[in-house]
Amino acid sequence: MFFTFITTMVSFISPFKAKQKLAETIRERRLSQNLTQEGLSERSGVPLATLRKFEQKGSISLESFLKLIWILGGLEELIQSLQITQSEYASIEDVLSDVSVQKRKRGTKK
Repeated sequence: MFFTFITTMVSFISPFKAKQKLAETIRERRLSQNLTQEGLSERSGVPLATLRKFEQKGSISLESFLKLIWILGGLEELIQSLQITQSEYASIEDVLSDVSVQKRKRGTKK
């Protein structure tokens, strides 16, 4: 029987917190580039009301978010961060036979 080893990452951040963090990051990027909300709105084509709502509540469409990140820089990095990376293991046997995995060490009782 062949088992594919899939690594999954457990996330401890909720979608609500992620929205807030994304909005905060976009705001920080905007301010670091000395852009007003009006300036970013004009450059990106995202309506000013949409940008304000996003920075306050984190609500925005994917297309508008991508327009903002495109203008502020980081679109390529965002796309790269979503790429699937190849696992170094093809099966559970590969994992078990990996000698680089250290065994747990325990102290002795006194």
